[in-house]
Amino acid sequence: MVTTVPQTPNTPIQSVLIVGNYCHDVLLQGGAVVAETLGGAASFISNVLTGLSVSFHLTSKVGVDFKYPVNHDPIVVHTSKTTVFHAYFDQGYSENAHQDRVLKRVEVCDPINPSDLPDRKFDFGMAVGVGGEILPETLERMVEICDAVFVDIQALIRAFDENGTVKLVRLKDSGFYHLLPRLKFLKASSDEALFMEVEEVRQWCCVVVTHGKDGCEVYWKDGEMKIAPFGANQIDPTGAGDSFLGGFVGGLVHGLVVPDAALVGNFFGSLTVAHIGLPKFDLRLLQRIKEEVQTRKVQGTCWFERRDDEVSFTKPAGHDEFHASLSSSKLVLAECRRDLPRSLGSVEQVIRPQYKGQQKFLLNSVYDKSN
Repeated sequence: MVTTVPQTPNTPIQSVLIVGNYCHDVLLQGGAVVAETLGGAASFISNVLTGLSVSFHLTSKVGVDFKYPVNHDPIVVHTSKTTVFHAYFDQGYSENAHQDRVLKRVEVCDPINPSDLPDRKFDFGMAVGVGGEILPETLERMVEICDAVFVDIQALIRAFDENGTVKLVRLKDSGFYHLLPRLKFLKASSDEALFMEVEEVRQWCCVVVTHGKDGCEVYWKDGEMKIAPFGANQIDPTGAGDSFLGGFVGGLVHGLVVPDAALVGNFFGSLTVAHIGLPKFDLRLLQRIKEEVQTRKVQGTCWFERRDDEVSFTKPAGHDEFHASLSSSKLVLAECRRDLPRSLGSVEQVIRPQYKGQQKFLLNSVYDKSN
């Protein structure tokens, strides 16, 4: 189903294709279920793009047991169950797994095939699988129908042993390596980046490595740069990496050059860690962000239409001021909260999550992805 947002004079005409399955996350600690939540990077990314008024099409598969109402309907596979992950937070460190949890895939939905993708062209494509649902041939089809393809490396390097435990394999052994020259951006967390040779991969496509509270680094063939983080009252880091990617692509859709778009990514990552679960973005804050983005917009052309990589990747004049203006936007949220006791009868305006009834949880140390 093609999903669009109402068109306004400031709404960009570029379109985005998101490819990745929704799933069910079950979080366990001490042998007990702590929470059950909607999972999948697509849920966090679509939440950010909706907040930035970016139109997109979402291709996702679930089983008949899918339990969350969503605004962007997935493909229901009547012969399959929804992908389910169990996250164990008290089993310690295991080989090439995150030390804060052991992640197991206990159910798996059908993969997304090339024939499942829409028969139309897109400006941007995002391959954000979490359970092995992105096939090499599917990614190849995305390259054919999208002008610029962004890939979260977890869609490529996750593997699963006989018990369903998530392992990471080297990018060269993933079956996707030959497609790197046809990608625009490959995003990885600092842990995932250990499973590729950044110096080699950057010769083929741009690499973005996220470092949580320390911001991110952007690598391209002829250079690299660090992008500053934003302060945050961290409550739950879940989905921060996904929200970063959503903000990054959203910034590019609005015409920002790469360094400024990465700031928008860092900003949405910082907003996400201040919420438990899928964030609810205040409408006034979103409006302020969109106004700041429009002010920074590159006049007359988008980043991917430029032929001079130095123009697209070099920090433009005013980059630090853009960081400061985004930081000050959080004051809008603080002011709104201070106003709430004086207007108890009012209802706070927010962008609501794309599902209802999600149970919430709080752990001191969780992985910065939705799965």
